[in-house]
Amino acid sequence: MYWLLALMTFSLLGVIALGIYFEINPLSQSANAPRWLKSTVAINLFTFVIAQLGLLLLGVQEVMAEPTVAQPIRDISVGMGLAMIGIGIPTALASIGAGIAVGPVGAASLAVIAEKPDVFGRTLVYLGLAEGIAIYGLVVSILLLGKLG
Repeated sequence: MYWLLALMTFSLLGVIALGIYFEINPLSQSANAPRWLKSTVAINLFTFVIAQLGLLLLGVQEVMAEPTVAQPIRDISVGMGLAMIGIGIPTALASIGAGIAVGPVGAASLAVIAEKPDVFGRTLVYLGLAEGIAIYGLVVSILLLGKLG
């Protein structure tokens, strides 16, 4: 099983190495791709897909062969479930609010940067303030989660 994971890891590292190579030495628009490029990408993709399928088939058999371990079931009451939903609400509402705020601020920032590139730093501050709304909601949820236990 580990050899399949190693094969997939080497395949992904090959894709990353190829990306870095072409980032350093990009192809010109008029030049045709080298002959080895298509075959390398095809072999890498084929290796990755075969390793994925092998991992899926062999992994399912290995998981099915594992003996079941009895774990204690932890009961969650209705009150605890409602408390957990309530803890998630600040993050959800803050994320929605941040999304609503970032849209117009980002559009206005791009319009201003197109006319005056020197105000780029100030527009980032406004975008950061709009994004901060979501972080505040996350902090409130984490504080509430700490009070739950």
